[in-house]
Amino acid sequence: MWAQRHSWVLPRPVRSAGRRLLERIRPVSDEQHLVEDWSVPLFPHRRSPLPRSEAPTFSGALPTSANPPSPTLRAGDETRREPTNRFHCLIVTPVLDTGGLDEFVAFLARQLPTFGVKITIMHDRSLSDQHRTPGRLASILRSEGIAVIDAMPDEGRQWLLEHQPDVISAHDPSDWVLDAAHACRIPVVETLHGIPTPISTDWRKEVLRGQKITSFVAVSELVRRQYLRGNRHFPREAVITIPNAFNDTHRPAVDRAQARAWLGLENEFLFVTLARHVLQKNAYGLVSAFADVARSFPEAHLLIAGRMDDRAYTQQVVRLRDGLPERHQIHLRDNISNPSVLLAAADAFVMDSFFEGWSLASMEALCAGLPVVSSEVGGAREQLGPDGERGYVVPNPLGDPETVSWESAGRERFRPQANRTAFAAAMTSLVTNRDRWAKTRPILAEESKRRFSARTCAKQHANALRAAVARHCSKVSDH
Repeated sequence: MWAQRHSWVLPRPVRSAGRRLLERIRPVSDEQHLVEDWSVPLFPHRRSPLPRSEAPTFSGALPTSANPPSPTLRAGDETRREPTNRFHCLIVTPVLDTGGLDEFVAFLARQLPTFGVKITIMHDRSLSDQHRTPGRLASILRSEGIAVIDAMPDEGRQWLLEHQPDVISAHDPSDWVLDAAHACRIPVVETLHGIPTPISTDWRKEVLRGQKITSFVAVSELVRRQYLRGNRHFPREAVITIPNAFNDTHRPAVDRAQARAWLGLENEFLFVTLARHVLQKNAYGLVSAFADVARSFPEAHLLIAGRMDDRAYTQQVVRLRDGLPERHQIHLRDNISNPSVLLAAADAFVMDSFFEGWSLASMEALCAGLPVVSSEVGGAREQLGPDGERGYVVPNPLGDPETVSWESAGRERFRPQANRTAFAAAMTSLVTNRDRWAKTRPILAEESKRRFSARTCAKQHANALRAAVARHCSKVSDH
C-alpha cells in the first residue's frame, strides 16, 4: 500500500519490478476485469444494422474486431524521396506497444526514409519484463519491412560497436544507451515528449546527463521552457521545438453512421478520451467533472478507452464511477488498436491530464473534426488556439502547468481538483452547441490535417538529425 501511494517517488526500475510482482501474486477477485473489452456495444440492448461478426472492415468502414490490421502505406508514398545525403539513424525506445511515445517512434520510422534516412529501431528491454513478447507496434513495424531489434544493455552496446550508426534518435533513453553512444562517439538527439519524464526532475544529475546529448527536440514550447529552466547549462540553441504531426496514412477514415451503429449509439452525445488508465491521464478528475455534466444532460456519455497500466489507480476510478447516480453514462474500456472508429462515432474529445508534452490523441481528434476540451498541458494552446475556435483549454488540475511533478500529481490524484467547474462548463458548452460543432466538423478536420502536416514534421526531424551529424563531424575534425 505504501508503494502504491508513493509510486511517483520510486525509481522507474523499482516501479516496473513492483508492478510485475504484484501482477503475479494478486488473487483473483470480482474486480479482475476493471475495464470492459470490445465484445459488446456501449449499449448492448441495441442492435447494429449488421451483426457484429459481419461488421465491415476498414476498407468498407469498420473493424471486425478491437484490433484491426494496420493499413498499409499509400501507393506512391515510397517514391516521394528527396535527393539528400543518406545516413543511418538508430531510433531507441523502451516501448513499442500502444502509447503516444510508441506511435511517434513508429511515425518517425515510417516517414524519415522519405528524406534519405536509413532507419533501425532498437527496443531497449532493460526496464521491461525480459520474458514478455514485444509490443503490438513492434510486430506491425516488422511486417512493414522496418528493422526492429530487441536488446538488453550488453547486446545493445555490442550492436552499436559493430554497426556504428551516424546518429541516435533517443526517446526516453536509459543511461546505458547514452553511455554507450558517448563511448562510441555517436551523436544523440533526444526527443523530449514531456516534463516530468522518467529522467525525473533531479536537475543536478541532468546537467551531467546532458553532456552526453548533442541536442534536444521538444514537442511543445512548454516542454522546451521547462527543460531550459531546469538545465540552465545546456545551450539554448541546441533545444528546438518541433510539434508532433498527424500520420493520416495510418489512420483511415471511418463512416460516422456505421461507427455509431457499431457502438450502439443513437442520439447520445459521446465524449471520448483515448488514454491509458494511469495517474498521469487523471481519469478520476475527468469522471468527477463529467458527473456534473451528466446530471444536466442524460444524453451525454463519457468513454475512456486505453490500456490499463495501473490497476490500483483504476480501482479507485471504478469505485468513483460505480458510486455515482450517473454511472451508466460513464464507460471504461480497454485499448483499441486503431481509434478511428471511436473518433468517427464521437461528438467531442476530452483530456484532463496532469501533464502532457504534446498529446497525439487530442491532435488526432482534431484531425477527425472533433472539438476538444483539454487541461492546460504541453501543446494544448498550440493545438486549440483561442477558446471556442477548436474547443477549450481549461486550467491545469494542479494550477501552474510548468511546475507539475509526479509528486504533486500523486498527492492530489483523489482530491477535489481546482479545474472541475471550468472543465464541466466547457463540456456543457459543447453539448449545448452540438449542432454548430457538427456543421463545422469537416472544416475543422481539413484545417487540422494541414496544420499538423506529417511531411513537415518528418522533414524538421530529419534536418535536426542531419545537423547533429554535421556538428559532431565538425567537432571531430577540430580535434
